Amino acid sequence: MIPRYSRPEMVAIWQPENRFRIWFEIEAHACDALAEQGVIPKSAAKNIWKKGKFDVARIDEIERVTKHDVIAFLTNVAEHIGPDSRFMHQGMTSSDVLDTCLAVQLKQASDLLLKDLDKLLAVLKRRAMETKNMVCVGRSHGIHAEPTTFGIKLARFYAEFKRCRERLVAARADIATCAISGAVGTYANIAPSVEAYVAKKLDLAVEPVSSQVIPRDRHAMYFATLAVIAGSIENIATEIRHSQRTEVLEAEEYFSPGQKGSSAMPHKRNPVLSENLCGLARMVRAYAIPALENVALWHERDISHSSVERMIGPDATVTLDFALQRLTDMMDKLIVYPKNMQKNLDKLGGLIFSQRVLLALTQAGVSREDSYVLVQRNAMKVWEQGKDFLIELLADKQVTKALKPADIKKLFDMGYHTKHVNTIFKRVFG
Repeated sequence: MIPRYSRPEMVAIWQPENRFRIWFEIEAHACDALAEQGVIPKSAAKNIWKKGKFDVARIDEIERVTKHDVIAFLTNVAEHIGPDSRFMHQGMTSSDVLDTCLAVQLKQASDLLLKDLDKLLAVLKRRAMETKNMVCVGRSHGIHAEPTTFGIKLARFYAEFKRCRERLVAARADIATCAISGAVGTYANIAPSVEAYVAKKLDLAVEPVSSQVIPRDRHAMYFATLAVIAGSIENIATEIRHSQRTEVLEAEEYFSPGQKGSSAMPHKRNPVLSENLCGLARMVRAYAIPALENVALWHERDISHSSVERMIGPDATVTLDFALQRLTDMMDKLIVYPKNMQKNLDKLGGLIFSQRVLLALTQAGVSREDSYVLVQRNAMKVWEQGKDFLIELLADKQVTKALKPADIKKLFDMGYHTKHVNTIFKRVFG
């Protein structure tokens, strides 16, 4: 976790204090269930809750000797509880604690990420409504295509992040399972009812079959979902980066008073936020690969996945949390330039209406092949010589033979391209 790209609330989920607190709760809830079954004294279960404490520095000290984190934790807790500590971890294995704890942490992280997405969606909706009818040129392959509106662009991103939210809700549910099944997952030394009790207390589902670990396909899907969200972040960030280019300048990141764009060139106003978001998105996507590789473990368990998850769990969620907040702030303050949008619309002398002319010719009885030739030969004069498309069409006798000049002029109506904006917005926003 890099402090520069971290927010305290998400970081706290992955701190040792939170992790050991969850470990203790897993162990203590299991003791309560065992006490109800008469396996351990009820007084011992109560005493464990009452006296149970841990010290992170002391756990680290013990682990330097034991080379085992769960044993170090149990040893430290035992130093506070006394004789009743012998009833902790009855019939359990380390993975019961580690995997169940990871499920709780990922659930906690998901809740923060869902809040982040809600804030982003609210901003995207507001900005989409503000720019709903702000006409700009659409681009395919980076080249001027036909008119659209900036609001439609933002509505598209809103719909995309709404799907991201739905995927994260599903991934959260999938990852939130509890395994208290003992060595190799057969419940030989601990009853399944203990697992059910702990799961209920921690608001988790029971893992149907846990070899000794929770199956890693769940984790692979979770981190893949985070990767998809990161891809969507880069999608919108790339749009803003292109929009801020000097030759385009249809939208621009907010440039605050006192901000500097370049150490060498004082005039620079660079899209540093969207560029940063593209980089952060690459990192989050990268974490999906080791998560996928963790699915295949040896037999009932090995620990090849452990070191991976100790890194990608915190890093992926912390980085994505930061990126979503940065994207929200960027879009909230994004500056749009409708005059530049109109300037760019006019840049190609009316070529953005070429398809409508093509269709009108075909409807007038000209074959599609011939219509394409007529439109393209006039379009190339505009493209190569800077001519005006409408003037060239009106001067083309073959075009005016099929279409009246007045009808040709009507084809250059911008409103024709925005007539279904309300339909799109109704689909997206209801």
